[in-house]
Amino acid sequence: MAPAPQHHTEDELIPRPERTAGALRAALARVAPSRLEEMQRTMDEAFSQAIDHKSLAPIQAWLLVWAQHIEIARRVDLRTRYQQAQDVLAMYDKHEHDDEGAVNKALAEISAVLDEAQQAVRG
Repeated sequence: MAPAPQHHTEDELIPRPERTAGALRAALARVAPSRLEEMQRTMDEAFSQAIDHKSLAPIQAWLLVWAQHIEIARRVDLRTRYQQAQDVLAMYDKHEHDDEGAVNKALAEISAVLDEAQQAVRG
């Protein structure tokens, strides 16, 4: 695991944390504390799966997924793009618009944000 950067730009709320459970939990507490319970629940599930399958793969996947979530939450640019796309989808779900082109564009944007976040945390 690479050490966390010692600095961050003004577009980053906090530096990128190391990909460890403790570092990710501490980072999430700063950028999205309302998701701590969800993080714990999914960590418990990952550990249970790891035991059941006698494999570290579920834990490694959990670490990567939460590093990705935190990357989006800590970077203003990614967070803004993700939230705007989510807003378009929410409006569609509430029948506030029926623009399927906007929905497709929003889905593509969410996919792009997730890809960018994953590339960033994988280094």
